Amino acid sequence: MLFTGRSFLGRVLLDISQNVGQKGFIVNYCKAATALRPTKAKSTRKEAQYFSDAKRVRAIGGKGGDGCVSFLQLWCNERAGPDGGDGGHGGHVVFQASNDVRNFNHVDSVLRAEEGERGSAKDCHGKNAKHSLIKVPIGTVIRNSQGQIVGDLAHANLMFVAARGGAGGKGNRFFTTDKETSPKVCEYGPTGEDLSYTLELRSMADVGLIGYPNAGKSTLLNALTRAKPKVAPYAFTTLRPHLGTVLYDDHVQLTIADLPGLVPDAHLNKGLGIQFLKHAERCTLLLFVLDASAAKPWKHYEQLMHELRQFGGSLASRPQLVVANKLDKDEGEANFEELQRRLQNPVLGISAKMGKNLGNLLDSIRRSYDRHKTDI
Repeated sequence: MLFTGRSFLGRVLLDISQNVGQKGFIVNYCKAATALRPTKAKSTRKEAQYFSDAKRVRAIGGKGGDGCVSFLQLWCNERAGPDGGDGGHGGHVVFQASNDVRNFNHVDSVLRAEEGERGSAKDCHGKNAKHSLIKVPIGTVIRNSQGQIVGDLAHANLMFVAARGGAGGKGNRFFTTDKETSPKVCEYGPTGEDLSYTLELRSMADVGLIGYPNAGKSTLLNALTRAKPKVAPYAFTTLRPHLGTVLYDDHVQLTIADLPGLVPDAHLNKGLGIQFLKHAERCTLLLFVLDASAAKPWKHYEQLMHELRQFGGSLASRPQLVVANKLDKDEGEANFEELQRRLQNPVLGISAKMGKNLGNLLDSIRRSYDRHKTDI
C-alpha cells in the first residue's frame, strides 16, 4: 500500500521514537489512517449558495413505435405476402442511486424518455429506445402524487423505474393467419406512463454537524475541509447545508455536512435546522459542536438531544461524538472541565478558529466511522 503526505511519515516516526528500545518492535502500517492536508489552496471565487434537497418531477415514458402495413412485391411474385415489421419499445425513465451526485440540481422538472422506432417493410422491426437513466444521490426517497413512499434508494446502484415506456405496435405480418393471408391492419405504439413524483434527499453525508447557532460549525467545516461556508459572528449564518470532504491516506473519503443551527422548540418548526434534520437520519455519525464559552454549555447538549428525540425516528440513537469548541477563549477553558464532568459521553476540546486539537478530532471521527459504518 502506498501512502502520500508528510502527515503519515511524521506519525510513523513519532510511533518509532516512542517505542525505541523495545525488543522486536514492528510498525503496523495498515492501522495508520491520517487525514491528508490539501496541497492546493482554496479558491477565492465566491459562488452562490444553492442546494436542492427536494424536487418535484414529472416522468414520461417513451412512446412505442407504430407497426407497419406493407406487402412484399417481387419481380417474380407481385403478391408475395405481408412483410410489415413491428415497432420498437419506448424507453423507461429510471432513477439510479450514485455516488457521483450530491443533490438534485442537475435533475430537470420534466423527464422524458425516447420513443421507439417505427417498423418498416421487409420484416424490419423498429429499434428499441434507450432508457433515460437519471442519477440521484444515495439516500433518495421517492414519493408518488399521493405522498406515499414508493422507492428508497439507500444503496449505490439501486434503481427505480419511474415511468415505463410503451410497447412497440405489431406490424401486419403479425396478424397473418391461415384464413387471413393479407391483413391490412397494424397496431399503433401506445404512449408511455406519465407520472409525478417528489424526490427527497434523506442522506447526504457520513458525518453531520449538530449544534446551536454560532457554535462554530461553519468554522470547523472550513478548517477540516476545502468547503467555503459563510462564517460570521452572528446566529443563523448558515441558511443551507454545506458539504465538505476529508481525505485520509488510505484513500477513504468522509463527507461532512454543516447543518443550520437548532434552537429550542425546533421540533415545533421554530428556526431553520428542523427542516434539514432529515439529512442526518442516515448519517453514520453525528458530531455535536458545543460552544464551551457560553453559559452552561451542558444545557445546550441536553436541549439538542431533546429536539432530536422530538423529531422522531432513530435520529437520537445515532452514534455521536461531542466536541467543545472555542477553547481559545477564557470562558471556554473554565467550562470545559465542568462539561466533561456533567456529560456521560467523552468530550473532546478543540478550537476550530485556532486549529487546536483538530488532528485528534479527525482520528476520532475515523475510528467512530469504522466502528459504526455497518449499522446504517
